[in-house]
Amino acid sequence: MNKKEKVLRELVPISEDDFFIVLNHHNAKFDFPLHYHPEFEINLVLNTSGKRIVGDSIEQYYDCDLVIIGPNTPHYWVGGMDDREAHVITIQFQSSFLSQSTLNKKLAFPIKELMEKAPRGIAFSKETIEKLKSKIVNLSHSQDFDSFLNFLSILYDLAIARNTQTLASITYIDNYKVSKSRRIQKVSEYIHKNLHQKILIQDVASLINMSESAFSHFFKKSTNSSFSDYVIDLRLGHAARELIETEKSINEICFDSGFSNISNFNRSFKRKIGFTPSSFRAQQKLITKH
Repeated sequence: MNKKEKVLRELVPISEDDFFIVLNHHNAKFDFPLHYHPEFEINLVLNTSGKRIVGDSIEQYYDCDLVIIGPNTPHYWVGGMDDREAHVITIQFQSSFLSQSTLNKKLAFPIKELMEKAPRGIAFSKETIEKLKSKIVNLSHSQDFDSFLNFLSILYDLAIARNTQTLASITYIDNYKVSKSRRIQKVSEYIHKNLHQKILIQDVASLINMSESAFSHFFKKSTNSSFSDYVIDLRLGHAARELIETEKSINEICFDSGFSNISNFNRSFKRKIGFTPSSFRAQQKLITKH
C-alpha cells in the first residue's frame, strides 16, 4: 500500500514582515482538523473542556489549556458539546523570528531551550495560565512595538514556568538524543536502518567490537535506557506516526515497525501510549490531505 498522508498542512498567514500573528477566536467551533505547520504555535483555550492531541499524546483538558508546539508536530483540540463561551487564542511565529546569535545570548537562553523542547509540545499549569492569560489576551488588542516586547515577555515566562508537562514522546518526533559517542551514534544509525526487522543485541555489540555484557552496560550508561527498551520505544514512536500519517493497516504497521506479532504490538502500544493502536487511530479524526 502506498503511503497516503492524512494530516492537513495548515498554511499559516504569516509573512516575512511579521514577528508573530495572533488569532483570536470567540465562540470557537474547534472545527479545524488534525494539522501541522512549520511555525511555532502557542494555543490558549478558555471556558471549555475537551480533548487535546499533540503527536502521539491524547489527553483531556479541563476549563482551560495552554500549550506551546514546535514545527511540524500534528495537533488538534476538541471542545465540549455546547461551548458557546469557548475562547481560543492562537499565537504563531517562525523559528527565525530571533536569530541564533540572539538566542545564544545569556539572557535569551531560557527561550532557546523552550524552542528546542517545543516540538514535543509543552503543556502549562493552571497557575501559569492564570499568570499569563491577560497578557496573551491583550496581545490581540495591540499592534505597536510594545506588543513585541510583551510577546518576548510571554515567551520568557513560559520558558521559566514550573510544573510543565511534555506531551509527545521523544521517539515520535524522531529526536531520540542519546549520546555524542561515536559508538552510540553508530549503534543508533544501525537500529534506525533495521527497525523493521529483528535486531539482536549480539549483532549490535559486535558492530562496535564489544561483548554482549559489556555492550549492555555501556549502552545503559550512555543512554539511561536498556537496549531492549530503547528499541521498543523507537518502534512504538514509528508505529504512532504511521497510524497518524498513513492508511496502512494495523497489521502492516505492526510488522513494518519490527514487532513479530500483533498481540505483542497491541500490548506494548497500550502500555506506552495508553490506547490500543486501533483506538489511537480512531482518536485522531483525520481527513485526507488536500
